[in-house]
Amino acid sequence: MAILTRFLLGSLNGLFATIKAYASEICRKEHQALGMSLITTAWGMGLILGPAIGGFLAQPAENFPDMFSHESIFGRFPYFLPCLCISLFVAGVLVACFWLPETLHVHEETRGLSSYESLEASEIDSVSKEIDERHEGSRSISKENLFKNWPLMSSVIVYCVFALHDMAYAEIFSLWAESDRRYGGLSYSTQDVGEVLAITGSGLLLFQLFVYPLVEKILGPIVSTRIAGVLAIPLLSSYPFFVKLSGFELFVVVNCASLLKNVLSLSIVTGLFILQNDAVEQDQRGAASGIAIMAQSSFKAVAPAGGGTLFAWSQTR
Repeated sequence: MAILTRFLLGSLNGLFATIKAYASEICRKEHQALGMSLITTAWGMGLILGPAIGGFLAQPAENFPDMFSHESIFGRFPYFLPCLCISLFVAGVLVACFWLPETLHVHEETRGLSSYESLEASEIDSVSKEIDERHEGSRSISKENLFKNWPLMSSVIVYCVFALHDMAYAEIFSLWAESDRRYGGLSYSTQDVGEVLAITGSGLLLFQLFVYPLVEKILGPIVSTRIAGVLAIPLLSSYPFFVKLSGFELFVVVNCASLLKNVLSLSIVTGLFILQNDAVEQDQRGAASGIAIMAQSSFKAVAPAGGGTLFAWSQTR
């Protein structure tokens, strides 16, 4: 049932690819980095604040006995409150979609023109059409098949591999933090994990809004993505040694590591988004985003099961 539910949630959610194409159409070239960083910020904060909401609001009758009774629906169904909050968020998104302006403009035919104006307009249209056909003919080869566009497909491949890694990390982090110290965990409670994730989400918002656009302007998307990927390796390798710490030192180190890890992750994802948009023409960005999201979704589907299995195997040994 849990697998079926997650499958339905993923299959019925097609917002991410659409939002990427939407942002690329409403942002000018110089604002592409900021637009893409806002998308990855929203997505990253969702991945972080989602578990944080679950950690804070799960089992409310036990964590907040003064507010929720054990005989109430929240006591009989310990995870009803976070599910209710998530459903309200989805309802808010649905309402907000009705106020989004359409970026695909279909111009109505002009009526009431005189015969001379109509003739002149038709001549201009025919000349423009001929010029467009010549211009499009020079690009027809590159537009035939997006799968033959190597700059696009190379960024999609990197995106898929990183999506596998990032989803596995998101799946394992909470399990690892709540595990007992004798198994290499931190013995954190669900509230402690929620607090770490909430602090991380706040830091991500500030970084993506004010820092990343400057970094991308100085280094470019490729260099910033490479640097973030290299820095993530020693950072993740240091996680097993956190068990040696305790108290305030552990609190500071875990929060800094979690914030830095997610900052690097969103820097990589944002850089890959920009590369994917730059690899195709504007009228192909929707299709390119669809290919990228479809491919990375297949990798994300494997990540939770694979990461959880690997984590369970490591704890037994």
